[in-house]
Amino acid sequence: MNKTKAKIYLFTDGSVSPQSKIGFGAYLLLDTLEVLPNELQKKIKVKRFKDSSSTKLELETLLWALNEESLINYKIEVYTDCQNIIGLKDRRERLEKNEYMTSKDKVIKNHELYKDFFKRLDILDCEFIKVKGHKKSSTKNKIDEIFTLVDRTTRKALRESVL
Repeated sequence: MNKTKAKIYLFTDGSVSPQSKIGFGAYLLLDTLEVLPNELQKKIKVKRFKDSSSTKLELETLLWALNEESLINYKIEVYTDCQNIIGLKDRRERLEKNEYMTSKDKVIKNHELYKDFFKRLDILDCEFIKVKGHKKSSTKNKIDEIFTLVDRTTRKALRESVL
């Protein structure tokens, strides 16, 4: 019997200070998109990351979310504005074939995170959907509005930590 997996929605984002290399990642996991905005804010989880960059932070945040939650029985729609994450699945074969080395025989940045990412993908049923960040309010749909809350949460956490 082939039971259809329930769908779950994962929104992830990060905000980092290039000077301090400190960043904050946030994620929001929903089993429905029909949630009141004031309920959403309470469900967003935030974590501080050290020695990070924007690309690294986006990956760290996604992996934190995928590892923290029990998602094995779900079809996961992952919403992110990170182009690197969106394209990573398509780069897997080449990365593994080259043993995560550059053409100059240097280990690529974030290779350990990439390996962890692929391990999670082997276990979980994920679909990655690109969200265009920082849209005008008049052009935002439900997904954009939810993503904006996660984005604002990371930026606020970063601002408050720098003060």
